Amino acid sequence: MGIRFDNQVAIVTGAGGGLGKEHALDLARRGAKVVVNDLGGGVDGSGASDAAKAVVDQIMSEGGEAIANGASVTDLDAVKAMVNEAMEKWGRIDILVNNAGILRDKSFHKDSIESFNTVMDVHFQGTLNCTHTVYPIMREQEFGRIIFTSSSSGVFGNFGQANYGSAKMAMIGLMNTLKLEGQKYNVYTNSITPVAYTRMTEGLIPEDFGKNMQPEHVTPAVVYLASNDAPNGVIIAAGAGVFARIFIHETMGINLGTDEDMTAENIAANWDKVSDMDDARPLQNGGEQTLKIFELINKG
Repeated sequence: MGIRFDNQVAIVTGAGGGLGKEHALDLARRGAKVVVNDLGGGVDGSGASDAAKAVVDQIMSEGGEAIANGASVTDLDAVKAMVNEAMEKWGRIDILVNNAGILRDKSFHKDSIESFNTVMDVHFQGTLNCTHTVYPIMREQEFGRIIFTSSSSGVFGNFGQANYGSAKMAMIGLMNTLKLEGQKYNVYTNSITPVAYTRMTEGLIPEDFGKNMQPEHVTPAVVYLASNDAPNGVIIAAGAGVFARIFIHETMGINLGTDEDMTAENIAANWDKVSDMDDARPLQNGGEQTLKIFELINKG
């Protein structure tokens, strides 16, 4: 029968255009009632418009159900009001897609703390505001799917995007804890690292190449992560119809002991062994790192 969201309610932030719009449209086409949230500002976060209403109009014209919301995700009171409106209208919230974002690219030494914090506020604090507000609802109803829009700029780095990359990697840290805390309540938290040709990336991706990297080519990953059969605590890279999973691994490392051999010089001399990925493993929680250390000590 395919993935459906009948009788479920989704909130998609930054859904007035680009990725968020496509996510909202597909969720609605699959039966979800959708809160289309968008301040309607520019790529740098300035200004406002009624972009959300246009998406709602399209959803309604296709027979779906949606409401528009113009709250800034950085305004916690406005986020709470948005969630309250959804609860009053539909009585539940099943899916949260944290997609709202801005770009203010600048090399780190040229960026101001104020501009850096503005990017952090929209991407990470905005994600935190929305997630923290809906999480108790999902936990109480024993179902929820939370999706973070991270980025390869955070997981791997990108020149000129220290602000953006910091915010995007902070989401992964939050995801890794929420996957543990929400597991028994059927509240799953996952992330995507999308690659798409949107107004945020049109200056970064050549137009000829970008025509094959449309926002709708990312949306299947979001739909999967919003579904009943979604995994928990994973990062999916998505773009141009290509989908891959990103793992964070830790090598087994070496045991130098705690006596005279435990020196910086011996770390340098054994750096290839420290970096050997042959027996690296993905850890599911921070405690597993400690257990791995004990495991290596006991081998000695």
